[in-house]
Amino acid sequence: MLVLGIQGSPREKGNTKALLSAFMDTAQKTGAETIVVNAYKTHIQPCIECGICEKNGFCSINDDMQNEIYPLLRRADIIVLASPIFFYNVTAPLKAFIDRSQTFWARKYRLNLEDPRRKFRKGLLLALGATKGQNLFQGTLATAKYFYDAVGATNAGALTYRKIEAPGDLQAHPTAISDAQNIAQELLTPFMKRKKVLFACRENACRSQIAAAFAHYYAGDTIEAICGGSQPVEAIHPDMEQVMNESGIDMGFIKPQSIETAIQHVQPDMIVTMGCGEDACPIIPGVQRLDWALDDPARQPIAMMRKTRDDIFNRVQDLAKEINCE
Repeated sequence: MLVLGIQGSPREKGNTKALLSAFMDTAQKTGAETIVVNAYKTHIQPCIECGICEKNGFCSINDDMQNEIYPLLRRADIIVLASPIFFYNVTAPLKAFIDRSQTFWARKYRLNLEDPRRKFRKGLLLALGATKGQNLFQGTLATAKYFYDAVGATNAGALTYRKIEAPGDLQAHPTAISDAQNIAQELLTPFMKRKKVLFACRENACRSQIAAAFAHYYAGDTIEAICGGSQPVEAIHPDMEQVMNESGIDMGFIKPQSIETAIQHVQPDMIVTMGCGEDACPIIPGVQRLDWALDDPARQPIAMMRKTRDDIFNRVQDLAKEINCE
């Protein structure tokens, strides 16, 4: 599983960094893959309200948000926003980051596409303010709430602390660090109990991607689906994306990866192969393996892609029932 932290503070060693690090270090020790994106160090242009995303589901701005961060947001199981309070809201680079999530909002509410992880993804806010004003966090709380709705996450709440400004103020707080550690443990525990299933094919552009998406959408509370290919290609197959869209499942911003990359941060409990090549399908001692005889639909008429989608849907449903009965 991936825990994605979004750092919104301009201070390299400030209080916000310390609070986020307490959460992320606990997540890593629990067994999660962790990535922190620093909004001040990425090239993110503000939204220009061009409306392109509401028509085709993609942003017109070619920057780090489009090329790197959208795929991370799509892959994350837990997303953590961390920011000091500037004029009753998050910092400017982080606000630009949040505004650009309009692309995800458009895919959900304009194109009627459902993120496969939406039902089970969690979002958390970490915020620090220098003053003790009663309304100090109201703007930030509202911003975080609607950001998490846009990116397909359930709002899991917030840790907010007043009168934190000078270096060391956070460490002097009696509970802040332990609060972050405890909520990390609380949020991650259900995810870590899921059965880890690797879906493997040759290109990681069609079959294994379909299987992982259905597993996340219908059984994401009990299955952690990962997928990879023995010979991954640069991009998912457009026909696969189209037929999944026909089912209402959003496959945007998903990138193929190798089997080795897929299992870099996770030890699978089960491997489901579907044409990765006899010599290339992974063999891990002690790990249960299933072989699904599925022809590659990548170079076939789109009707074949639809047939493969439906076949995989039924197989994933059966697999989920078996896992839930164990």
